[in-house]
Parts: sequence; structure tokens; C-alpha cells
Amino acid sequence: MDERVTPGQRALLRNGLEELRLRYDDRFLATDPLVFPRRFDRADDREVTGLVASALAYGNVKTIASSVERCLDWMGPHPAEFARRARPQEALRSLGRFRHRWTRAEDVVCLVHFAGQMLESHHSIGRFFAESYVAGDMAESLSRFSHRALALDHGGLYRTRTLPAKAGVRFFFTSPKTGACKRMNMYLRWMVRPDDGLDLGLWPYIPASDLVVPLDTHIYRIGRHLGWSHRKTPGFRAALDITGILALVDPDDPVKYDFALSRMGILENCPRHRSDSEALACELCNLKERLKERLKKSLGRRRR
Repeated sequence: MDERVTPGQRALLRNGLEELRLRYDDRFLATDPLVFPRRFDRADDREVTGLVASALAYGNVKTIASSVERCLDWMGPHPAEFARRARPQEALRSLGRFRHRWTRAEDVVCLVHFAGQMLESHHSIGRFFAESYVAGDMAESLSRFSHRALALDHGGLYRTRTLPAKAGVRFFFTSPKTGACKRMNMYLRWMVRPDDGLDLGLWPYIPASDLVVPLDTHIYRIGRHLGWSHRKTPGFRAALDITGILALVDPDDPVKYDFALSRMGILENCPRHRSDSEALACELCNLKERLKERLKKSLGRRRR
């Protein structure tokens, strides 16, 4: 599906995605780590909490929630103030034996220490990111942001003068050249998109049109199934492919459909192994069939 898609096909796709977006709205927020920054009123608290929650957003829903809850207990009622004032070694001792899969306590402390430095130097994480932003090129923007973040002081948390190549904090600040940057794209979606009861709308100086879909296993599987990307690996290019399809529907805000698509995948409403009856229950499978039928009719009329 590309620029050759007819207006009628785009309208059909838009209707299907809008139905899906209305079905999976903020009533499903409890199943997403976005619920954590929404607990706070202050923008800087939301920025810091969102950074931690998105960094830990890998694994199953219960494990993610448990890990983020522990970090919020550790940071206290005002995470931004904690990030600004905490001394890395003391913070590490107070966090204790934390582990979220391969993320360790020192990785979380370092991430929060980075956030504190961004707040101190730019008054917000968003303004720090804005200095890395290249209009129309999110891949370059993310690369610059990661490079600048990883150059910040790590507070001796890794017992070396410079940040080690295998430091766990690097897992969040990835490069589009080596991965899909799912966690960073998720964080950006939360911060940039207008406040619609889901996303937070804290960074209006970054246009939503430049956002890239956070490519998790569910979005990648759905995208491949629908023919939105034919990439064999879930990298940044696959994320761009899927974002490009969504931009056919809404070029100003393509990733507004990400929450609904990912909820559908997580809740297994687009099953991995579909029987005929299960396929009938899949919203986007039905949409795909309607698109195919519309395309056949369109081609038939052209041949006459």
C-alpha cells in the first residue's frame, strides 16, 4: 500500500483505524506503562516518570508494572526533584537489589541521574531533546539525542571514568542503525502527541507528524500480516514502513493509532495462530479483506 492507494481505499483504512481507536481508548490505560506518568500533575514529574516507565517497557505487563512501581516508590512523590538532587551512589544504595530482566539498579539510577542533568541544564528533558531534533528526520534526531545523553556524567555508577560499552543504560539510548528504538519512540509519543486522555502533549515544539511508531512485537506482527512492511527483521526501517502507512490516513498525527494497535495485539485480538473463526474476530483482518475486495472492484472497473 503506497502512493497508488486510491482515495476510497484510504477512506476505508481510515474508518477501520478510527473504529479501532475508539474501541481501545483510555479505558485500557491500565494495561499500558503510560498510566504511570499520568499519576502526576507537574510536567517535569511526568517527564521523569515517563522516561523510567518507557525504559522498563519490555517484558510482560505485570513485570513492567511491578518494576515501575518500585522505582516510583524509590523516587518519592516528586520524581523530578529526586532526579535533580539525588547523589548517584546514595541513590544506588537506597534502590537496593533492583533488577528488571537485564536492567540493573545502577542502570536505573544512571538514567535518573541523566534526567536530572537534563533538567538542570535545560529545565526540561524536552528542551534537551529539542537541541538534537532535526525536522523531518527522526532517525538523525534520535541518534543525536542518544549520543548527547550518553555523554553526560554517569556519577561513577559503573566504576569507570567513561561509560562502559556494555553499560545497561545504553539499552534505552539505542541507535536507529542497530534497532527499532521502540522505547525512545514510545517516550516521544507520550511527550509529543496532544493530550487526548492517553498521551501527554508536553513537547508541542516537536511536530507529531515526525513521530515514528514504537515497533514492538505486536505492531511488527500486525504490520507484517497486513502487508504494511515486508522487512524480515523488526528494525527502524520496518517502523518507518508502518508509520508511512498510518500517515496515509493522518499525515499530521500518524502514531495516534499506535495505542489501539498495540492493545489489540497485547489482548490477542489479532491472534498469532488463527483458525478461520479467530480470523473473523480480528478487526484488522476484516479490514484487510474489505480493502482487498475494494481493490478487486476498482481494478475490475478499470479493465472494462
